[in-house]
Amino acid sequence: MATRVIDFFAGWEDHNKLLVRTTSHLRDEDLALSAGEGLWPIRMLACHIVAARAWWFSRWMGEGDQELHRLSDFDEDEGSATRGADEICVALEKSWADVRRCLEKWTADDLNERFQRPRPNAAGERPWRDRRYIIWHVAEHDVHHGGEISLTLGMHGRPGLDM
Repeated sequence: MATRVIDFFAGWEDHNKLLVRTTSHLRDEDLALSAGEGLWPIRMLACHIVAARAWWFSRWMGEGDQELHRLSDFDEDEGSATRGADEICVALEKSWADVRRCLEKWTADDLNERFQRPRPNAAGERPWRDRRYIIWHVAEHDVHHGGEISLTLGMHGRPGLDM
């Protein structure tokens, strides 16, 4: 039996559980906290984690359902500035479930498949990325912004992600 990609990313699911557990206890005023002036508040960081998962897995690679596809704008639509903890947690769980399904079905043989950016970037380019790059990029993106959430909570005397 071929080794599944999920076997190399076991900690990612634990990280998502920590994000959900931590976020679920936050009030609106907690979600509005940021690490400094001009920096994204916790609410936007969490919404951005969801949107990035959906952008890369759905828009780039065509995975997931229509609900995941819609989540690719979760950090840009008009609700992103007012979403509550419950809505954010549902989106974190939904986006992770779709990522997990993909990681469970893919093996090393699937990692070299290439995908082109669905629309031009700011420079007008549509670069190609392989699945290996996309998976790693989304995983490190989750950890990076999860760390920002934890740091921001700690700066304001609240418990962060208990890693």
